[in-house]
Amino acid sequence: MRVHIVNPSHFSYGTGFITPRWMFVLAAATPAKWGDPILNDESLEPFDVDRLEKGDVVGIGLHTGNALVGYELGLRARARGAWVVYGGSHPTLFPEEAHEQGGAHAVVKGDGDVAWGQVIEDCVNGTPKQIYNGGRVDADRFRKARWDLIRRKSYAWASVQTVRGCPKHCSFCSVWRTDGQEPRQRSVNPVIEEIVELRRMGFKFIALADDNFYPVTLDDLRMAARREDKTRYNELKALRDERFELMALMAQLPSDLNFFTQITMESAEDPEFLDAMRKAGIRGALVGIEAVTPEGLKDVYKDFNLAGEELVERLQTFRKHGVYVLGSFIFGLPSDRPDTFTATADLAKRADISFAQFVTLTPFPGTLDFEQWEREQGDSMESVDGIPVSRHWLIPQVKRPKLLTPHPVMSGEQIRQGTQNVWNDFYSLKASWKRSNILKSFRNRVAFVVASKVMLQAFGNTGLSTDSARASRATKLGGIGFSLLQKMFAAKPMPDLQVPETRPPIAVATSS
Repeated sequence: MRVHIVNPSHFSYGTGFITPRWMFVLAAATPAKWGDPILNDESLEPFDVDRLEKGDVVGIGLHTGNALVGYELGLRARARGAWVVYGGSHPTLFPEEAHEQGGAHAVVKGDGDVAWGQVIEDCVNGTPKQIYNGGRVDADRFRKARWDLIRRKSYAWASVQTVRGCPKHCSFCSVWRTDGQEPRQRSVNPVIEEIVELRRMGFKFIALADDNFYPVTLDDLRMAARREDKTRYNELKALRDERFELMALMAQLPSDLNFFTQITMESAEDPEFLDAMRKAGIRGALVGIEAVTPEGLKDVYKDFNLAGEELVERLQTFRKHGVYVLGSFIFGLPSDRPDTFTATADLAKRADISFAQFVTLTPFPGTLDFEQWEREQGDSMESVDGIPVSRHWLIPQVKRPKLLTPHPVMSGEQIRQGTQNVWNDFYSLKASWKRSNILKSFRNRVAFVVASKVMLQAFGNTGLSTDSARASRATKLGGIGFSLLQKMFAAKPMPDLQVPETRPPIAVATSS
């Protein structure tokens, strides 16, 4: 019996940008008695189902975007006599669907760090349960990833997780529902140990794959203080202090390490935190801007963000503190108008953000937007080949609608074309070269421009049309770009790198 862990993908680039961390975490959760699992990332190359033998266990990780291709893979695996297990955010929301559409023997809801080992055991014994509730495991039970199983030259960036969960409740996001609103923060030691291991291997660009690297805001502390809630205040203060402890240790690591994370706009109100990020080598952060108007922010339940010129100033604050922003914007909000596209593009330029992504509003399962959309459409929901678009992930890629929510004043085509125009404008060669001035060397500026073009080809040029030639071209160019980035971002291995001195783990009191 062999254990296979598969990351399904519609496109295979040959080289990947960021490691799919969850695969290596599940590898760590695989009991040693079953040997090393075989990892199969389809963003590198398609999984050969013919390799499977009767009795093998196949773990397939799904998010909504790759659910259909994952189900197709699972059915083929089951036909080969393998045990098929699904996990990830999408099966957590729709466990029954994985059985009906994907031939599942078992589905893991929630975290797999603890449950995965039991699932394998039950499959081997021929007694898998239909559903396993992995829940939300405590941070001290998070598994360290098995980076010894990685194909080093297959990825440009590695990934390390420091916290799960986000205290916000954005309407378009499912994270706060699937991972919870109470941050589960890993202790410092295992995080640092993973980073050191990756740098020893030659990775110098590492994504901190967190839902929100800034889980405690200054407002959170002030609110707890005003309520005179000492217990809550001390809890929040401890979490914040541990963030600073982590960043202080990261600052002791080799200076060529570059980290990227995901963070909320409120962190720009916290200069002490931003300075600590810079010293720690956290060079960039994805910031969910979403909209540039107060009305747009209300549309997505994100009115804790700023708009207009205040937004420009706030985004410039990141850069002043040495943290470069990948801004995320959403088009197709109810308050959007035809001039929203130009206004957004202009603001992105004035705010001096380094990278940006522009997406159309899509109601994904687990979000408030999805629930509202289903209620409003009701029996009038459009369908494609008998599949309601409320289950758009089950519609073949070539037929899948690109815009799924009706808009009060704009057509779907207007929104698609407007979004594509912003992509093309922001990532033009001239604009990309101008933004590369944040870097000093010519080589690094070229790498910046290449990364910009990869961003456009891999993410921007696939959203306008379902045309297969366009998707094929984007895949080919994206693969070339990822390969170039892997070579440009690689560093000389440091096998003798030592872990900086960390504190002993804090003993957790337990009841007898």
